[in-house]
Amino acid sequence: MNAIEVNNVSKSYGTVKALDQVSFTVGKGEIFGLIGPDGAGKTSLYRILCTLLLPDAGTATVDGFDVVKQMKEIRRRVGYMPGRFSLYQDLTVEENLHFFADLFGTTVEQGYDSIRAIYSQIERFKDRKAGALSGGMKQKLALSCALVHQPSVLFLDEPTTGVDPVSRKELWEMLTALKERDITIMASTPYLDEVRRCERVAYLSQGVIQGIGNPDEVLTRFADVFNPPGIEHGEAVGTASDNVIEVEHLVKAFGSFHAVDDISFTVKRGEIFGFLGANGAGKTTAMHMLTGLNQPTSGTGRVVGYDIRTEHEQIKKHIGYMSQRFSLYGDLTVAENIRLFAGIYGMKDEEIARKTDELLARLQFAEHKNDLVGSLPLGWKQKLAFSVSIFHEPGIVFLDEPTGGVDPATRRQFWELIFDAAHRGITVFVTTHYMDEAEYCDRISIMVDGKIKAMGTPAELKRRYNQPDMDHVFTHLARQATRSSD
Repeated sequence: MNAIEVNNVSKSYGTVKALDQVSFTVGKGEIFGLIGPDGAGKTSLYRILCTLLLPDAGTATVDGFDVVKQMKEIRRRVGYMPGRFSLYQDLTVEENLHFFADLFGTTVEQGYDSIRAIYSQIERFKDRKAGALSGGMKQKLALSCALVHQPSVLFLDEPTTGVDPVSRKELWEMLTALKERDITIMASTPYLDEVRRCERVAYLSQGVIQGIGNPDEVLTRFADVFNPPGIEHGEAVGTASDNVIEVEHLVKAFGSFHAVDDISFTVKRGEIFGFLGANGAGKTTAMHMLTGLNQPTSGTGRVVGYDIRTEHEQIKKHIGYMSQRFSLYGDLTVAENIRLFAGIYGMKDEEIARKTDELLARLQFAEHKNDLVGSLPLGWKQKLAFSVSIFHEPGIVFLDEPTGGVDPATRRQFWELIFDAAHRGITVFVTTHYMDEAEYCDRISIMVDGKIKAMGTPAELKRRYNQPDMDHVFTHLARQATRSSD
């Protein structure tokens, strides 16, 4: 018997066809992957299967129950982790778990055996608010909440986006254990190593199933999307004496806890500098000090020549910044977003008009200048957000996990923009959880327990730790952490 059956399901939003006659089956106890770019229709399909959305046409069943006629039966039997965590940030770990148990008419005590292996890893933080947890801990709590009522089918919509490689591996080890309990799992992910851990995958693009098969078959057949050719770039244009960042013995303490614990490093002009570390290692705290958003407890630092202690307002004017949660305004048009941010950086109207036309032409966005940013695909938003962050030609741009949740082909296009900025002399300071992107950096630092554990070129680090790639280097170092990821 199949756990999931989808027959010619279609769904439209106005003139946009999100799903177009989608059909596939998932066997009971199978780990089935649903892969494809942002906007492919994956989330719409998940919501239909979880009875949160009605299809326009076609039929679907979960555990033999119809998604339209037997919603209540399905809701008792499924667990769902949406792409954006479903947790309530202002509730504690324990309060979130009890809330979801109540929602399904059960108790934590009744369902504890089904979540013991996962929840026991975070139970000592039960009084901490969910919003204060690291990405890896949120992930474990969200999975516990999805499993507390002992579902037979588990739907995971990109559950590991923004989570470090070690925590991702831990989650998939948990999923393998769930499969052994005969739980059916349907998961979507942009990470190829996770795709390969599925038994079968379906590639969804523009609302249409393009292919179904084992992971290697599908990834090979659609290699242009999932395994695009690598990109090369030249050496950084700066010199060793031409530093854009200089940090010495930087410390940030919260009481007795040292989030950043005595780090020192330099970054030169035009360099692509990768700043890596597991969730909770101290990366974000360090970046907040470098970008003028937080003050150090001790130590010194200069960014584009300005002191991070006393000249943080000057730093903010001379840097670019792009976070995973884009700073663009979705209810403004492409052109309006460009003008707004250019004005914030003090650019003159004539220069804004000239550079806007140049930027739109370079991005091939000219026909979309009056489109609302909220209507753009994720990949387009990323390219626009990055271009806006360097529109004023800053000395350095800080990119905080800029490509989270994006397919490999779109990530490759984004990195072409990064290389172009570096060739123009803009320093790029980037954090990422994609270790193939770490290979693109001129140099990398890896933080563990608030300290810089290793620094060097990707080739140097692979030689030093005798590892085949940066994923293995990162995992080797991150697993040496002694403090909690929170």
